[in-house]
Amino acid sequence: MARAAVKTVYACTECGQSSPKWLGQCPACRKWNTLQEEVAVPEPRAGGRVHPAGFGSARPLPLSEVEAGEAARTRTGIGELDRVLGGGLVPGQLILLGGDPGIGKSTLLLAALDQLCRAFGDRPVLYVSGEESARQVKLRADRLGVAAGSLRVFAETDAVKVLHAAEQLKPAVLAVDSIQTQYLPELASAPGTVSQIREVTARLMAFAKTSETATFLVGHVTKDGAIAGPRVLEHMVDTVLYFEGGGAHPYRVLRSHKNRFGSASEIGVFEMKARGLQEVPNPSALFLAERPEDAPGSAVTAALNGSRTVLVEVQALVAPTGFGTPRRTALGLDSNRVALLAAVLEKKVGLEILGCDLFVNVAGGLTLDDPAADLACIAALASSFRERSIPQRTLVLGEVGLAGEVRAVSQAESRLAEAARLGFDRVLLPAANARHAELPAGLEAVAVTTVDEALERLF
Repeated sequence: MARAAVKTVYACTECGQSSPKWLGQCPACRKWNTLQEEVAVPEPRAGGRVHPAGFGSARPLPLSEVEAGEAARTRTGIGELDRVLGGGLVPGQLILLGGDPGIGKSTLLLAALDQLCRAFGDRPVLYVSGEESARQVKLRADRLGVAAGSLRVFAETDAVKVLHAAEQLKPAVLAVDSIQTQYLPELASAPGTVSQIREVTARLMAFAKTSETATFLVGHVTKDGAIAGPRVLEHMVDTVLYFEGGGAHPYRVLRSHKNRFGSASEIGVFEMKARGLQEVPNPSALFLAERPEDAPGSAVTAALNGSRTVLVEVQALVAPTGFGTPRRTALGLDSNRVALLAAVLEKKVGLEILGCDLFVNVAGGLTLDDPAADLACIAALASSFRERSIPQRTLVLGEVGLAGEVRAVSQAESRLAEAARLGFDRVLLPAANARHAELPAGLEAVAVTTVDEALERLF
């Protein structure tokens, strides 16, 4: 009997759209070079796909009849992780954890599972390893000091066996490391393809919701820093966490990009040590620990990340250009925003800075998207250009507009309180904030309305 020909399609790694032939641009999401060849998956028969029981309702209900209550949270025992999650784990929560290779995803997850074993008592916690053997997991656990008796390790890549083991064990928490290694035997495509990731995640989501088991999924990242696989993966889960940092920096930032049960702008700070990741309860002191004294081009601002205020150092270097076109390099800040602020400096203050090379960096590897850092960036650029240092204990705060005005920032009082706690005695802030903010003891406020006035008061 002749074997049926294998049918292949080209699936988009961003949105999951399939095409019978290769295209340079995906017709659905308009991304370039995202279509990859894989074996076509036959459509399920009517009624063949399993829907999570209890995940929906049998009939439409009036909103007033829907029963709802605050979900009980379970703390992981790691304060920084609990902060990013919104206070702890919610029953049935599906969490996707991504980051560069070797940044500490498995290390953090294993330490959290060890703490959760103590929180749940006799209930087991299941850790599924698709990339390492049980012996390798044991070696890492010994290095981290993980010795929970209720932690079960299962080295398996067959998602059917993983789900069967989870249904038999009924764990309090399930962790799958990583989702790209899991596959369903009935699908002919290889592990890590769009169809495999989508189907495996759908079944894990059904298990998590029906059994109310909090589930962690570890995801690989591409060279662009995005989680590998279809973009729909991030839409299916409840929470998306990214690890940032690595390389030469000893500390890592865990950032929430999506959270249905908490703030989507929280960060947690960890430091990599010999015994794994250690929490950093006071990241402001860490980021300012190596700040040079009386060095031009350095300014400190207070950035808001969710409910946390962090003091960070914005560094700038203005140098004569050696080429026809001046360079603009920004690390931790939007390069377009830096170019805009440099134009404001030249047009509104009169500093001839646009013809120079501009290099701006946020010390510590932190990424800032808070507009309150605008005035600190301008102050650092002017300080480097004029070769005049900013006083060591002065905080610079404010958003800058194209007209050269200094605009008010949100939650000014929490920023000022953090500055006073770390010993700052003077703050440049917008006049609109100075009129209403309650200053902590020992902190002097200098109200400014324009960039020109701010630089005059600063130097």
